[in-house]
Amino acid sequence: MKFLDQIKIYVKAGNGGNGSPSFRREKFIEFGGPDGGDGGKGGSVILKSERNLNTLIDYRYQQHHKAKRGENGMGQNRTGKGGEDLILKVPIGTQVFEEDNKTLIYDFTKPGEEFVAAAGGKGGLGNTRFKSSTNRAPRKFTKGTSGEEFTIYLQLKTIADIGIIGLPNAGKSSLLASITNANPKIANYQFTTLNPNLGVASYDDKEVTIADIPGLIEGAHEGTGLGIKFLKHIERCKSLLHLIDITNDDLEKSYNEVKNEIKNYSSDLLKKKELIVLNKIDLIDENIVNQIIEKFSKKIQGEILTLSTLNKESVSKIKAKLISYAS
Repeated sequence: MKFLDQIKIYVKAGNGGNGSPSFRREKFIEFGGPDGGDGGKGGSVILKSERNLNTLIDYRYQQHHKAKRGENGMGQNRTGKGGEDLILKVPIGTQVFEEDNKTLIYDFTKPGEEFVAAAGGKGGLGNTRFKSSTNRAPRKFTKGTSGEEFTIYLQLKTIADIGIIGLPNAGKSSLLASITNANPKIANYQFTTLNPNLGVASYDDKEVTIADIPGLIEGAHEGTGLGIKFLKHIERCKSLLHLIDITNDDLEKSYNEVKNEIKNYSSDLLKKKELIVLNKIDLIDENIVNQIIEKFSKKIQGEILTLSTLNKESVSKIKAKLISYAS
């Protein structure tokens, strides 16, 4: 399934049905009187959040969505059938913006939430409604009102407890696969991860949701690599896990490159709690690992852990730490 996190769609609610101007027509009844029923209400367009969705790709190929109109009223005081509501399912984390793509009008944060994007038109009144003591045979009736119609933007911002950041090939996808139920693509080349991946890690009867985003490189805010647009998927995270390949020649430079790109996107992300993890320690002698940590810790503020995704004890230690960072 392709990943899509922003789309523009047009929604049109159904018009209300017209009221009926009917009069009774029965044998042997000379003055039957009015019996026109009201028109039915038009269907509304309703957005509903769904837990099992993680992309807006369904709306890429169908961008116009119209609900059914209400039926007209009929004789014998029969009200027209209301138009059926149109339910559009969206992933949790979807935000609804007005046509300017800046004004937020709704934010889905829980499964099963509903938002009326366009309300159906009201049904018109039949002539029976206008009958009075002075007007026994009214011919007046009203037409149904038009349903609302809007052009809106849907933007998806992933909801996760922990966001994994780092340079390409730092091992983010391997980490996600080793500690969660996710199955991200893993390969030995840059930008293996093209789209955000979500996984759930369980430890000591507790769960934490983790998001892995594409790697950041120097100049990403200027469009280098995959850019920084995917950083919006960690805006909601409580904490960040900064993964660094310990075999890099200059760990401080690697660390600062990522932090600078995050700063260029939003300084608010720098305020989040950060856990620094030095990955791939199985590729270096243990004594050298200790020397690297000692040197790196003098230059960087923050908690530093080490990781080898091939070592179960190391993975369990990371999972336990992430549970505390997610609370």
